[in-house]
Amino acid sequence: MAEPSETVANPQTESGGEAEPLYGLTTGVARATREALVAGDAARVRRLVRPLHYSDQADLIERFNPALRRGFIDVMRGQLDAEVLTELDESVREEVVQQLGAAETAAAVSELDSDDAVHVLEDLDEEVQQQVLDALPAEDRALVEEYLSYPEDSAGRLMQRELVAIPAYWTVGETIDHMRESTDLPEDFYDIIVVDPRHQPVGTIPLNRIMRTRRPVRVRQITAGKMFPIPAVTDQEEVARLFRQHDLVSAPVVDEGGRLVGIITIDDVVDVIHEEAEEDLMLLAGVGEADVYHALMDTARSRFSWLAVNLLTAILASVVIGLFEGTIKEIVALAVLMPIVASMGGNAGTQTLTVAVRALAMRELSRQNAWRFVFKELFVGAINGILFAVLAGICAGLWFQSVPLGGVIASAMMVNLIVAGLSGTLIPLGLERLGVDPAIASSVFLTTVTDVIGFLAFLGLATLFLV
Repeated sequence: MAEPSETVANPQTESGGEAEPLYGLTTGVARATREALVAGDAARVRRLVRPLHYSDQADLIERFNPALRRGFIDVMRGQLDAEVLTELDESVREEVVQQLGAAETAAAVSELDSDDAVHVLEDLDEEVQQQVLDALPAEDRALVEEYLSYPEDSAGRLMQRELVAIPAYWTVGETIDHMRESTDLPEDFYDIIVVDPRHQPVGTIPLNRIMRTRRPVRVRQITAGKMFPIPAVTDQEEVARLFRQHDLVSAPVVDEGGRLVGIITIDDVVDVIHEEAEEDLMLLAGVGEADVYHALMDTARSRFSWLAVNLLTAILASVVIGLFEGTIKEIVALAVLMPIVASMGGNAGTQTLTVAVRALAMRELSRQNAWRFVFKELFVGAINGILFAVLAGICAGLWFQSVPLGGVIASAMMVNLIVAGLSGTLIPLGLERLGVDPAIASSVFLTTVTDVIGFLAFLGLATLFLV
């Protein structure tokens, strides 16, 4: 007999007044599930979890600590939707796969679309991945291994094999009959791919157009001529850009010979856009990847290298300060004011840098318009430099009752904000020209430049005019 479903009363109130999502996992359900797990009430856990969408079940698993997570998987073993694996964070997924074992994971992977199966397996530890591959049926294993032969983050890894392809000489009626009689159609699809005798795509037909056209019409008569076949080795960022630029919902993927090998759909591209945006954000902060679920030592180790680089750049800035030790001893006010110049330069440069990195990622910056962008940000830096120079100069002059000191900090402020605007554009442009991802290293170089120039300008001018 089926267990009755359970509703958690008023989760809005239970969460202390916090805004709950319109749909999805609520704080009340998450808390009730945790309490049921701790109490060992497996039946209640299942009643609470069963109505949830697979993405919400994945969210729930990620909220648990490792011990509760293991208990949850044991309770729900054999009852979780295979799609849950596709929604889990990479490190959490590896934990779950190891707990399920190769055989059970392989059974779940076999239920997934080909692209989702690859998404689950590609990031697993090599040994674990091989164990799961060995447990797959031979046909599924061959297909997954073929996917894994494509470059990482390429269209070949992103595509799915399940698609509808028909010859151009068929009629609409034949196409509809084929779709009704076929037992291996994709679960969801939007376009039908029209192919020539060499199995090369020659056009697409939206599903709604097929349904609105009379049966005797040849499909070649209603085929959309404008098509965007994507080579399987294309980077997924370029795929996402193509979908955004041309408002696509799906696109065929072709091999080196131009033959149709798969299709990419908009739901996968949405994941790519989120993934790439998250990656750029993390790299801009000097963090390799989102590590909310990583072990403590793994997180510390992943951040160490960039912190070490930052230490070296900080030492460089300190060396510059050390050159003016005598000046600082004579005028103590300089020690109070000099962080202002460096900080303003760093913040102004980060604003420009963020715009530049985004523009490069979206291919909005090219050789044709790069210098226009550089000059624009240079003049923006100059305008803000003048305005803040006046403000800082007045404040410093009144604070320390010294007009010359106000003039020095005003001049240094203007210099550093101009340099910040210039550096925020030239550093990412230069890194991209060298083949380095601007999101990774730009912020370190920018901070070094604005700190060094800020201290050098302020203390150098103070040495010239105040000492």
